Amino acid sequence: MASVSTEQIMKAGLDLAGWKKMPADSMVHVRGRNIKKAMIAVDVGTAELLMARSLGCDAVIAHHPIGIASVNFHKVFGRHVDYMVEHGVPRKTALEATKKLTERVETRNHADIYSDVVGAARALKMPLVNIHQPCDEYMRKAILEKIESGKTQYVSDIIKSVSGIPEFRHAATRVRVRHGDEDARAGHWALVIATGTNGGYSIAKAYFQHGVDTVIYLHVDYGDLTKMREEKLRGNLVVLGHLAGDSLGLNALGDRLEGMGLETVKIGLLPSK
Repeated sequence: MASVSTEQIMKAGLDLAGWKKMPADSMVHVRGRNIKKAMIAVDVGTAELLMARSLGCDAVIAHHPIGIASVNFHKVFGRHVDYMVEHGVPRKTALEATKKLTERVETRNHADIYSDVVGAARALKMPLVNIHQPCDEYMRKAILEKIESGKTQYVSDIIKSVSGIPEFRHAATRVRVRHGDEDARAGHWALVIATGTNGGYSIAKAYFQHGVDTVIYLHVDYGDLTKMREEKLRGNLVVLGHLAGDSLGLNALGDRLEGMGLETVKIGLLPSK
């Protein structure tokens, strides 16, 4: 069995996305070498670190940001601007909408006790990595390819295509239209994924007001959804499912690591077949 380092694990994640630079929401928190067996999970706390130790794992790979990566999470939101401009939203409008999201998340994360899980990993001498946006970028590309390979005339066509991906097919949640109508024409649609987090109300509104008929998020907060409904925004908001999407990216990471000779223990992920 081959052994790898935490840096090689991070590089495997970056290779998934075809990137060279580690984004601000991903980080090697506790370095390690000679790793032969690693746990992979969406969310990691002290309990998962202890579970990994009991299962004989040499490292833990989290998806969602922890430690300093969670403090810096808002720094990856600039991709929202790129996507909006690509779909016809004026740059000034895109920047204003993204600023609102950034301020909200940065303010929330500023209050976090961000060092507890990383501190526990150091005390346990358990190598710890979190890989967020690179896995999400792989997921975005896979979903985009699936949608584009099928029909996109109606919103229901998009739902059908994504629902055929194994992780979404196995999910307890279904792909849902949270705002609008699945029988409506999809029109100009935008897949808004791998931007750190969903764009919420302000970013969906910017899309709807500048020619995009259907916005596709992985998930959405109820408060943001309520604002869209209260303002009766014109357009369709499709929500795919958080665990299914994250599983898609993490399963691909696991496959890549296993191809390098690493044994993986996947906790809570949906099947990829």
